[in-house]
Amino acid sequence: MDYVESYKELAVYKTARQLLREIFVLTKSFPKEEMYSLTDQVRRSSRSVGAQVAEAWAKRRYEKHFISKLITTS
Repeated sequence: MDYVESYKELAVYKTARQLLREIFVLTKSFPKEEMYSLTDQVRRSSRSVGAQVAEAWAKRRYEKHFISKLITTS
């Protein structure tokens, strides 16, 4: 079994990065009056997914903490 050496190799991180790029392109078509409110909020939230994965990776030695970082509650 091959082990990943970085969070950047995780499928979930790669998917998050791809979606981030797609969201950035899509938000370019938002109305100009939304540029500093809705557009910014959507872009920031999409960036936070990858950041959460990276943060969880840093805590991976502690399995419960790692899992808690990947699970979100609404």
